[in-house]
Amino acid sequence: MSKTVVFHEYGGPEVLRIEDVPVGEPGPGEVRIRVQAIGLNRAEALFRAGIYIEQARRFPARLGAEASGVVEAVGVGVTGLAPGDEVSTVPLFSYNDHAVYGEQAIVPAAAVVHRPHGLAAVAAAALWMPYLTAYGSMLEVAGLRPGDTVAFNAASSSVGLAVIDIANRVGLRPIALTRTGEKKDTLLKHGAADVIVTADEDPVERLRAATDGRGVELVLDAVAGPGITDLARAVAPNGMVLVYGGLSGKPTPYPGLELGLPALNIRSFTMLETARDPERLRRAVAFVGAGVRSGAFLPVVDRVFAFDRIADAHRYLESNTQVGKIVAAVGE
Repeated sequence: MSKTVVFHEYGGPEVLRIEDVPVGEPGPGEVRIRVQAIGLNRAEALFRAGIYIEQARRFPARLGAEASGVVEAVGVGVTGLAPGDEVSTVPLFSYNDHAVYGEQAIVPAAAVVHRPHGLAAVAAAALWMPYLTAYGSMLEVAGLRPGDTVAFNAASSSVGLAVIDIANRVGLRPIALTRTGEKKDTLLKHGAADVIVTADEDPVERLRAATDGRGVELVLDAVAGPGITDLARAVAPNGMVLVYGGLSGKPTPYPGLELGLPALNIRSFTMLETARDPERLRRAVAFVGAGVRSGAFLPVVDRVFAFDRIADAHRYLESNTQVGKIVAAVGE
């Protein structure tokens, strides 16, 4: 039996329960890991509340796709992984099929990667979602090159901080958009080339001024909603807007056909485009692993909660006050 987080109905953090759940043996192509730390993601709060892009197929339902731990057993056909290996899980599966909020978890072998040498369990649980999102959007999809500029909102999120790290690693210019000035100094210290406080400044004017009128090659938009039209006006001709979140909670117009806008590409994006493509994932793991080993990449962990305080961790997740990742520690 494994102590596992479940919920029997949709609702707020208070619906989360820790119950004993049988785990069993991994099937063909699966791996069982002893979980040491869990990285929390906003998608899990949405799934728990019943407003995610997919619904729970049954109750009790489970949660979680990003964790670090140690391999306990491997199923038939699994190669390259063995009991005792220190690993992390890459979020590429549905919570309806597999989940990692527990002391033990069975996951697809395709979702398991070796932990970069020297990376502690908590940091390893905070690595892959943000860095795969940043890597996949900027380098695989947008194809940015040294000298290009990327503008991004929700800048103090784990993804925003990973965008800064990767942009600086490959010679891009990262410009952070933040609603208030509270986190400006933190973002500059982390390596943002510039920070625009959208409550006080016109982001279009500032982005155009920062690029000598050219506009930015890429906007990464985690907020969406009506503000996407203004952001589109700050994009260079033939640039791109990638929408990877909907924090505004408002309908998002499609601004690509409005007169006066530059020629641009606009579409949605998720980290799954990288995680579920074996070749892209292979390149991403190599790139991020090299960055960790060199010291260029280190995920920022805002706060660590004990596993039995998972409801409190979800409350903190929904406060939107964190800088970086929230992690639940399960054990060593």
